[in-house]
Amino acid sequence: MKFARLGDSGREQPAVQPGGPESNGKWYSLAGLTADIDGAFLEGGGVARVRDALAAGNLAEIPDAGALRVGTPLARPGAVVGIGLNYAGHAAESGAAIPEVPVVFLKPSNTVAGPFDEAPLPPSSAKYDWEVELAVVIGRRASYLASADEAADCVAGYVLANDLSERDYQLPGAAGQWVKGKSLPASTPLGPWFVPAADLDPSALRLRTWVNGELRQDSSTADLIFDVPAVVHHLSQFMVLEAGDVILTGTPEGVALSGRFPYLQDGDVLELEAEGLGRQRQVLRRTAPVLPRS
Repeated sequence: MKFARLGDSGREQPAVQPGGPESNGKWYSLAGLTADIDGAFLEGGGVARVRDALAAGNLAEIPDAGALRVGTPLARPGAVVGIGLNYAGHAAESGAAIPEVPVVFLKPSNTVAGPFDEAPLPPSSAKYDWEVELAVVIGRRASYLASADEAADCVAGYVLANDLSERDYQLPGAAGQWVKGKSLPASTPLGPWFVPAADLDPSALRLRTWVNGELRQDSSTADLIFDVPAVVHHLSQFMVLEAGDVILTGTPEGVALSGRFPYLQDGDVLELEAEGLGRQRQVLRRTAPVLPRS
């Protein structure tokens, strides 16, 4: 199954596609089952209820689904947690040692944006970068988990993410300022859809990024240093993860930080893809600076 939220920003309606050839591209409304796709829906057995409703033929088709904007597949999460340097190739191109434990940072949840929304380029940004990522969606409260197996049971499913990052804000200085480089408006496009954990094996998904049609990243989640259960288990030792929270598991090599490619510019077109999780497209537009009041 694929879950999506369709419609204008702030007015999205929850929808589902059965998946497989029988779906024929049709989306079905979840009206009557849930007001939104959020933590309460996931924790309360919403995915199972939708499966039953589809099997019973109780959901109405959304006839104009293809004409609607595609929003984030999840309502605004309570937390967005990032894992840095989680691919050996990306660590090497960043000039960093392979981490012995996960590198963790937080992103404000107001950075989440739709997969096809215009991406604002910060007014003074000179080193804005792309990062295709597998994102994990938490399905129930996770705290001080005892094992990776227990952590895997807390995963509701997966989405495609782009962790847009401003390297000049993130890295200079003795300690670096990762949060500054990761907190810019609309810098976490998610989607186009959410896939339940039972419907997708995340262990070897192909991840790719194109800039203006030229391939930049081409890798697989098989190269993750810390896999999904390991990441969830580790995080649970330091924070409470709640249903609907999103974890960005890291990006593979092929970013502009490597020095092999130019950073993003006004008008550039980004396309990202994860096997089984769809494709994103963002056009970069420079944000005008805020002028002082006269």
